[in-house]
Amino acid sequence: MQRSVFVIILLLCGFSQGRAQTFFSGTEYGIAAGGSQYFGDLNDNYGFKFIRPAGGLFTRFHLNPFIAIRITGNYTKIGYDDKLSDNPYNVKRNLNFRSDIYEFAIQSEFNFFRFSTGEENGRFTPYLTGGIGGFYFNPYTKYNGQTYYLRGLGTEGQTIGYDDRKRYSNFSLCFPVGAGIKYWLRPGFNLGFEIADRLTITDYMDDVSKTYIGSSRFPTDPQNPNPAYVLQDRSIEVSNEPLGREGKQRGNSSTKDQYLMFMINLSFQLKVYKCPTYLKGAERF
Repeated sequence: MQRSVFVIILLLCGFSQGRAQTFFSGTEYGIAAGGSQYFGDLNDNYGFKFIRPAGGLFTRFHLNPFIAIRITGNYTKIGYDDKLSDNPYNVKRNLNFRSDIYEFAIQSEFNFFRFSTGEENGRFTPYLTGGIGGFYFNPYTKYNGQTYYLRGLGTEGQTIGYDDRKRYSNFSLCFPVGAGIKYWLRPGFNLGFEIADRLTITDYMDDVSKTYIGSSRFPTDPQNPNPAYVLQDRSIEVSNEPLGREGKQRGNSSTKDQYLMFMINLSFQLKVYKCPTYLKGAERF
C-alpha cells in the first residue's frame, strides 16, 4: 500500500512539472565573430581592401521585448597601406601601419518588432544600436624586418616639443553606431548579425594626422639611422623627390579615425520557471 502511494505521488509530481510553464531569463550570453575595417588618413576613400578578423563576447540585458542593453568586449586588428590607395599622392607618401584593438563598450538596442526567444510572434526583428566605449590601440610598422611602435618615435614631432604637439594616448573613446537583425533558432538560442561603425575622438590610430616636420628635426647617424628619421617620411623609398619637407601636409587633422565591425553572433538564455520581470506587463507593447 505504501509503495502504491509513493508511486502515485511521483506520477503527480512528474505531471505537475510537465505542465509547469517555462520562460527564459532576461539575461543573454553570447559570442561574436566577423571582420573589421579601418577608415582614416591612410584610407580616406573608405575602401575595404584590408579587412581583418574580429571577435568578442557579450552580455545582453532585456529591458522589455523592444529595448535591450548590451555590454561587449571585442578584439580585432586594423591596418592599412598607402600602396592600396587609388590616390597618387597617398601612394607616393608610402606610409603603412598595423594595430591591435581591444574594445569595451556599452550599447543600447532598439528593436523594430517584438523580440522574445521562444515566442512565435516575437521570433525576428531588425534593430538599431548606439553606445559608448573605450579602446586601446598601439600603431606599429615594419622596416628592414624589424617592428617599430610609432607612438614612442614621435613621427610628427611629439617627442621633441615641435609646435606644441603632445604625445597621443594609447586609449580613446569610441561611439558604436549601427544596425542588425536578431532571430531565435530555437527557444533559448538566438542568432544575429550586426554592422556598426566606431566613431572615435582620436586622429592617431594610424600615427598620421598633421604635417611633416622635416628630416632635419631628427638627428641621425648614417651608420645607425634613427627610426624616427626613417619612418616619418617613407616617400624616399619609392621616389627620388621626398615629400617630407617641414609644413607639408602629412594627414588630415580635420577628421577623426574610425573602424567598422561586422559580426555574426550566437547567444543563449537560460530557462526559468517564473515569468521574468522584463516580460511582466509586456503584452501592452
